[in-house]
Amino acid sequence: MVLKGKPQPAAAPVAMPAETTQASRFGKTRTAQSTALMEDYVELIADLLANQGEARPTDVARRLGVSHATAIKSISRLKREGLATSKPYRGVFLTDAGHQLADRVRARHRLVVDVLLAIGVPLEAAEADAEGIEHHVSDVSLAAFSKFLKEHGN
Repeated sequence: MVLKGKPQPAAAPVAMPAETTQASRFGKTRTAQSTALMEDYVELIADLLANQGEARPTDVARRLGVSHATAIKSISRLKREGLATSKPYRGVFLTDAGHQLADRVRARHRLVVDVLLAIGVPLEAAEADAEGIEHHVSDVSLAAFSKFLKEHGN
């Protein structure tokens, strides 16, 4: 790179993890992204059922900002995974496994929000950031978050 006519030294090489370690990390991220979509759908369906008594694919699509076709495809995946069922003209319902997943996702979300609030992140930003973090954080980190909150009176 040349800056104002002077050649700049190349960036110092960074320490890279072993290939298998790096591949494992990227694989974990890809799996988390796929799982995150299912978790978002299950959590939203649970919220719609609790608040409106039904979860129609149209409502799911609107609230997630996706097309109706995308919502139908994702709901079909939930059904294949045993997390949801549907009835003609009645919408989507969660199975016991779906409700359990929704409860776990909601608790994880709340824990991440609480940690972000405890370190001074404003509420709106904490809620928005938790939407991404909650799906990628490990159980080890969640346990550390919980311990941190207990130790700091939150």
